[in-house]
Amino acid sequence: MTSAQSPSGLFDSTGSPLAKLPDAVRAGTNAVIFNERGQLVMQKRADNGFWCMPGGNMDPGESIEECAVRESLEETGLVVAVKRLVGIYSDPKTYSVMRYPDGTLIQYVIVLFECEYLSGELRVSEEGTDVAWFDTSALPENTLLSHRIRIKDALAVSGAPFIR
Repeated sequence: MTSAQSPSGLFDSTGSPLAKLPDAVRAGTNAVIFNERGQLVMQKRADNGFWCMPGGNMDPGESIEECAVRESLEETGLVVAVKRLVGIYSDPKTYSVMRYPDGTLIQYVIVLFECEYLSGELRVSEEGTDVAWFDTSALPENTLLSHRIRIKDALAVSGAPFIR
């Protein structure tokens, strides 16, 4: 599908065209967590069946770093610590819009952190149907497009955070 086939010229995080602009903008985070073998943890979303890094909406009263740590624990069972800022993602042209089952479209301003694994065992959350470690060169075919961009950025050798 080309942007000419999307009335808004934009696509959601799965690559599906958007017929209209998003309904709201929210702040959130993703965490890229590597194990000792260089694999990263991903969960399979229950709402759309796509694989993604742990993350979600920032709650009132918490910092963006606290959000990354909380979401990682909730969605994977892993206790982590923020290690470095990878980037900030808000441009809807980089698939930053999430489509929810009720049709709501949310454009996210996502702060991606690389997080260090401290403890815990992988477990599936109520928001997912599976959680697993993946080699970065063998991501599941149905990985969110927005997360493919973010994972590539996390693997890049860069002196500064990405802004996309």
